[in-house]
Amino acid sequence: MHYRTLGSTGIAVSVVGLGTWQFGGEWGVSFTAGDVDAVMGAARDAGINLVDTAECYGDHLSERLIGERLQRERDAWVVATKFGHHFHDHMDRTRHWDGADVTGQVEASLRALRTDYIDILQYHSPTDEEYGSDELNESLLRLKKSGKVRHLGLSVSKNDNLRQVEQMPAKACEVLQIIYNRLDTTPEERVFPAAQRMDLGVLARVPLASGFLSGKYTSDSTFAAGDWRAEWSEEKRRSTDEALAAIEREEIPEGVPMAQWAIAWALKAPAVTAVIPGCKNVEQVASNAAAANLLEASETHPQATQPPAGGAL
Repeated sequence: MHYRTLGSTGIAVSVVGLGTWQFGGEWGVSFTAGDVDAVMGAARDAGINLVDTAECYGDHLSERLIGERLQRERDAWVVATKFGHHFHDHMDRTRHWDGADVTGQVEASLRALRTDYIDILQYHSPTDEEYGSDELNESLLRLKKSGKVRHLGLSVSKNDNLRQVEQMPAKACEVLQIIYNRLDTTPEERVFPAAQRMDLGVLARVPLASGFLSGKYTSDSTFAAGDWRAEWSEEKRRSTDEALAAIEREEIPEGVPMAQWAIAWALKAPAVTAVIPGCKNVEQVASNAAAANLLEASETHPQATQPPAGGAL
């Protein structure tokens, strides 16, 4: 595993992290505490120290499952979570962005995670109006001052929202989470140059394009009831198929698994600090982590090549 410094936070994170939307049950699979313990154990064995979750991956369900293990080895993990929603049912969320409610969401996250601090607390896909609230920003700064939150970040909804990204320093946000993969390179044009200029840590989510860059799916694939990918249009699947065929034919070296190649591809972008792919089992964790082996020494970023002693800096 390789490690990089997450922008101006000073935190050293593994270049491959652990995305955990799946733990909330919306990928068509239900996870037990034992399942999550095994996945997190495999991640630690592979050198992964970054876990990303959210308040509405279930009603703090993903956080609670993570918290079962986190309470035993808190210093070993860099924990990123989010705020802005209440979960009600599958794909049913309501938006809540006033400072008092968000403070309550953070308190609930701390209880679920069984920790007294969050390393990175992220706005979760805010609208421009929600993001622009001075009252909310003041509440977040109070949470930082209290020590319950160490750093703030923005998980942006549209990956070309330069307006929100450019406001991050004024809101004391140091970490940007954004969709970026070989099938969606939108951030390269405007957002990544801005992120580098402002010394933001960048977490690339959906690096496997919802599994379509894993080599497992085609337009003929079917998904379990409740899996949000079942809602993709036929046109989207067909165009994705065509793009995947060209990538596999022209870009992926012989003998390299597509998923590992796709993760390494995203990590080679100079602006990207780490990727946070999801996974359903320990085998997928190991495969994701192995993508770091495809990076050359010159591509690991010089700021941090070793994990911090005892966890986050």
